[in-house]
Amino acid sequence: MISKLGKTMATSLIVLLLLGVVALVIVLNVTGEKANGSAQSLDEIIENSYQTSDITTDLQDGSFVRIQFQIITDSKDAKEEVKMREFQLKNILIKELAKMNEEDFKTGLSNLEDSIKLKLNQVMSEGKITDVYTINKILQ
Repeated sequence: MISKLGKTMATSLIVLLLLGVVALVIVLNVTGEKANGSAQSLDEIIENSYQTSDITTDLQDGSFVRIQFQIITDSKDAKEEVKMREFQLKNILIKELAKMNEEDFKTGLSNLEDSIKLKLNQVMSEGKITDVYTINKILQ
């Protein structure tokens, strides 16, 4: 024979356990949907990407470089904004390349892409840049 206090404690424990399980299921499902929803499909990446024109400039040591980028954005609006901001992209690129010599350019392309991404995101008002890829480069 279980006392009244024992029955109350057992009932409370069962209710708390069920609430915990329900909360866990809700949290895992909501978190899982956000993680899956944030990744862009390949079609979305292509749709939201912008290919710059060839940009030719000189490096610090006098070498010349011609370079072209594929800029991936998070939305169509951001893609349109990047098109309109290509003059700012060129300005950022010229300033960054003016600090580099030939060896820096050969080994520091990832740093250049990261710098472009960071500086373009600072001026963007519609969406953001998610990735910058170098798709063409010629060093002379």
